[in-house]
Amino acid sequence: MKLTWGPSGPSDGIEAPYKVAITGIGAVTCVGIGKDAFWKGISQAEVTGDRHILDFEPSTWLNPKEIRRTDRYNQFGIAAADLALADAGEFHVDPAMVGIMMGTGVGGLESLENQVVLQYEKGASRVSPFLVPLMMANASSASLSMRYGYHGPCETTVTACAAGAHAIIRAAKTIASGRCKVMLAGGTEAALTSTAYAGFVNMTAMSNVNISRPFDKDRDGFVMTEGGAVLVLEELEFAKARGAKIYAIIAGSGSNADAFHITAPAPHGVGAASCMKLALEDSGIQPNEIVHINAHGTSTPLNDLSESEAIISIFGPDAPPTTSIKGALGHALGGAGALGIAAAALTIENGYIAPTANTKNIDPDIHLDIVINEPRKMSAGPVISNSFGFGGHNSSIVLVPPE
Repeated sequence: MKLTWGPSGPSDGIEAPYKVAITGIGAVTCVGIGKDAFWKGISQAEVTGDRHILDFEPSTWLNPKEIRRTDRYNQFGIAAADLALADAGEFHVDPAMVGIMMGTGVGGLESLENQVVLQYEKGASRVSPFLVPLMMANASSASLSMRYGYHGPCETTVTACAAGAHAIIRAAKTIASGRCKVMLAGGTEAALTSTAYAGFVNMTAMSNVNISRPFDKDRDGFVMTEGGAVLVLEELEFAKARGAKIYAIIAGSGSNADAFHITAPAPHGVGAASCMKLALEDSGIQPNEIVHINAHGTSTPLNDLSESEAIISIFGPDAPPTTSIKGALGHALGGAGALGIAAAALTIENGYIAPTANTKNIDPDIHLDIVINEPRKMSAGPVISNSFGFGGHNSSIVLVPPE
């Protein structure tokens, strides 16, 4: 990972003084809560039905007063962070050296919608005095810093579906620079409201049959879900010294913009390809060393085709085995990138690639080795995870196995 880039990009930049390890994973999803349930859920060959998180009980993590003052998206972030910290185990460090980086696409949309209806039906005096902290996009990162007493950088990234991944990139760079020893980073979303759902349906982005099947010839749009993931990131030597379990090391990252369209990807995935190239250069890893691609893979006709073209342009006709966890989960918007990176880290740990759920017949125009039907054993090596968001926001992260 490079901290500075030269005229030719990260390839001739100055190496960061510290390496960054993933030591804790917390996930809250419609297929399971906690890293083990999440991994089991995304390893299924077929997942359909309601993508709400039906078994989420906020009282497991929050008292009644806290529940009233936190939107559902924030509750997911708190639960995922608690799970990630429990998974990472106890560490002792100056609170000023621990920071928070969280991503979301829309923040507290459910609370905003509810209060708009209340104001319309019963008047402005009935609007909750807590509406602003309920709906603000930075509530998740702020809540976590106050919950744990961490005084390091506390920031929020709002880059649509790439937000969670961008937050993790930002957190990793913060550790790599020496500013912090530990960071909590991830993304969370709870945008399955009636109005948001209608908006996506009316823009014809959603599946008409409510099936997410990335890269399938019959894909007809994405299926929206809710949830998110939080990772504990640590400076590698600090993690080793305390005997922490290390899932993976963040070797490099890329971030750029399509600068093309507010919702559609750039033709032929040129922005996505450039982003993957940046991530590989930042990590010092050659394309032929990558053993697996965790794709953005939303199940929309344009996204899947453009991403496949981007992958071929970087990795060639023999691109590594590729999967999309959105077949199982659906699309968690601002939480999706963090979930993708969590899945990539667990892929390295488990040594096999989860299948792309619901995908049965790969689009003949997509010339990739898409993992379908059952998990596939994977050789140890670097993995790349992609997240691309509305507005042309792109992110790619390269993970490598523990040293």
